[in-house]
Amino acid sequence: MSGGLTRFLGTQDMTVGSPIKKLIQFSIPLLLGNLAQQMYNTVDSIVVGRYVGDNALAAVGASGPMLNLLLVLFIGISTGANVMVAQYFGAKQREQLSKAVGTTITLTFLASLVIMVVGPLLVPPFLELVGTPPEIFEWTADYLTIVFWGIAGMAYYNIIAGVLRGMGDSVMPLVFLLVACGLNIVLDLLFVTQFHWDVAGVAWATIIAQFISAILCLWRLMRMKDTLDINWHTLRPKSHMVKELLVLGLPSGVSQAIFSTAAIVVQSLTNSFGTVIIAVNTVVMRVDGFAMMPNFTFGNAMTTYTGQNMGAGRVDRVEEGVREGMRLGLAVIAALVAAILLFGGQLVGLFTSTPEVIERGQHMMRILAVGYLAMAVTQTLSGVMRGAGDTMTPMWISMITTVVIRVPIAYGLAALTKSPDSLFISLLISWCMGALLSFAAYKRGKWRKKAIVKRKDAPVLPVE
Repeated sequence: MSGGLTRFLGTQDMTVGSPIKKLIQFSIPLLLGNLAQQMYNTVDSIVVGRYVGDNALAAVGASGPMLNLLLVLFIGISTGANVMVAQYFGAKQREQLSKAVGTTITLTFLASLVIMVVGPLLVPPFLELVGTPPEIFEWTADYLTIVFWGIAGMAYYNIIAGVLRGMGDSVMPLVFLLVACGLNIVLDLLFVTQFHWDVAGVAWATIIAQFISAILCLWRLMRMKDTLDINWHTLRPKSHMVKELLVLGLPSGVSQAIFSTAAIVVQSLTNSFGTVIIAVNTVVMRVDGFAMMPNFTFGNAMTTYTGQNMGAGRVDRVEEGVREGMRLGLAVIAALVAAILLFGGQLVGLFTSTPEVIERGQHMMRILAVGYLAMAVTQTLSGVMRGAGDTMTPMWISMITTVVIRVPIAYGLAALTKSPDSLFISLLISWCMGALLSFAAYKRGKWRKKAIVKRKDAPVLPVE
């Protein structure tokens, strides 16, 4: 294997070299991976929408808020692990890096057990609470229950892939995910069109494919013996590591909990408009998932980049990377917004052939289009703050934009206009306010003093 290919497939030291080149090299496989990850739910929606009907499509979409709410444990573990791994890797502290990764693996196992037991028990009362329409209730309950049974695959892929990315390896998680995504598509079509399992079929396909990607990620991690040590000693949770991980990750988990709770409240409002609007919302959110991928990608890239450079004591290099990353992110999103405005109808048409759903979906996407530019700013700067160890500030910004801004505006506009446009206008306003608050927080500079790494007598960590 050539030296260039070895470096490409291995871990990346982002504390040296051109910041923009490092960010692009890291972001391309990360973006492709995020797009493939989004394909899981999107393929589910396309298959059930095309082969079962709009009610099945609405059922898959209605499952989202509860699924996201119960994933907050994993969001917290993943964020804390990503920051810790990036900073310890950047500081070349092998022992601390190994303990952080081992603790993460064990906590993920425990959190998966909790969700596997608690999740299915909460499904029926939750769906009743948010007023899920009777015609999609059973399908939605089936989908959620099956996904919760297989939650460990989803958890381990996302968290271990985050650990690998924290060490600068964004290529192998992509390779494993592409394998799983291809398997997911094949199983979706097999279970729905041949076995006629309907919504349950796409749920089973998803969890089987995610288990494959999780196993491959764990295999990759276990083979990185030149970078870290995974053994019974490092797998045993260390109290100080657990505390550090929770301090870093809990704010992101809380942010996701707040966002998911608000989504549940808004889902109740969405349900009140009927199954057509539920289907429209499902389609728009699937397209939105793809539209947001560059923003999430550059945000995650900035987290790893910032974490490694903060660990190395290079705050000046972080600021240089922010300027380059912001320009890159805005340019990509501007092109994407243009594509949404031009081809929105065709995108919605992938999911359904119902004219009303297509027309309304295209209209809703036009409302959201400009907001993606605002989210480019928010995600980039939030990624910097999280990578530096300041996970509290993005949490507060999320809380303000979601609880104080989005939910009241959604219900207020709905009461005044009786229009489902309120669902998306409120989201647009909250995105724009989030960008302003994130910029103000970044300029304030609190993140510069949040690095967790103690650099005295740091053992040397070999880097590929």
